[in-house]
Amino acid sequence: MGAYLVRRLLLLIPTLWAIITINFFIVQIAPGGPVDQAIAALQFGNSSTMPGGGGEGMGSTHARTGVAAPGDSQYRGARGLDPEVIAEITHRYGFDKPLHERYFQMLWNYVRFDFGDSLFRSASVLQLIKESLPVSITLGLWSTLIIYLVSIPLGIRKAVHNGSSFDVWSSAAIIIGYAIPPFLFAVLMIVFFAGGSYFDVFPLRGLVSANFDTLPWYGKVIDYLWHITLPVLATVIGGFAALTMLTKNSFMDEIRKQYVVTARAKGVPERQILWKHVFRNAMLLVIAGFPATFISMFFTGSLLIEVVFSLNGLGLLGYEATVSRDYPVMFGTLYIFTLVGLLLNILSDITYTLVDPRIDFEGRG
Repeated sequence: MGAYLVRRLLLLIPTLWAIITINFFIVQIAPGGPVDQAIAALQFGNSSTMPGGGGEGMGSTHARTGVAAPGDSQYRGARGLDPEVIAEITHRYGFDKPLHERYFQMLWNYVRFDFGDSLFRSASVLQLIKESLPVSITLGLWSTLIIYLVSIPLGIRKAVHNGSSFDVWSSAAIIIGYAIPPFLFAVLMIVFFAGGSYFDVFPLRGLVSANFDTLPWYGKVIDYLWHITLPVLATVIGGFAALTMLTKNSFMDEIRKQYVVTARAKGVPERQILWKHVFRNAMLLVIAGFPATFISMFFTGSLLIEVVFSLNGLGLLGYEATVSRDYPVMFGTLYIFTLVGLLLNILSDITYTLVDPRIDFEGRG
């Protein structure tokens, strides 16, 4: 297993390099780069999009063409502006350097986990990620934990009582939940429970209250749970169906196999068959889906939830960086997302061997 893990860790390097390289060159040919954003800010008087402007706006969409035009400047939005101003903006963002030089400089910086500073916010990329991380960790970990704690026992019971009334109504319930978009469910909960039209029970904004630091430790726990209740519920509403049905089908496949029939014929108690033999084999498929479930909850699944509940998480940070062409933030978050995803895949393989020691990844090499 040790040699296998070493090989997988070494494969992280070319995988990260390929993903970052492909995205770097795709972004270079995409219209509306940072220089266009800055030019638009000058032309339309929107100083919040300029570095150090104190704002976090996404810039004007009028200059997102980035198409070469006749004249001294390659930026269509630069028409009518002083060439020296354009040259100063281009130098400020580092676009006066050749493409290959910017590419290799980026690779060298990323090897040292130096992601630079945001182009449109007065903060470093690592600082922005650090500020957004608590929200994503909260939504990702709590949502994944709740989905697994509910879906696995529910799927097992549905498999054991297949075809019963419990199986029918529970399937209907999770399918209805799956059909409801998370952001729509979030809006409904705000209307009913966050001072919309009926009850004012839960807060609408933020991860903690303004007086969080003055609360005792138990008050901080209560305040934290009070704030995350609605966002987490909105995130998990559609997450039960896939894992529940996967667990049920996996257990039903194992229950029909010959070794289960043999164990029953020998008089082995049903509970022992279910938890000692069937559970270990059936859980392999469930474990295989853990990285995808966690990543979707941690990075992408909570974007609209973050917007609805005014939570500054990684999903919202990455989206705003993409829209505003904030390249350092875009590539920094992409690099971290990819690295975490690859590490989780390795963790999934390790968990395979913990659930079933008969699996030998070393022998596959």
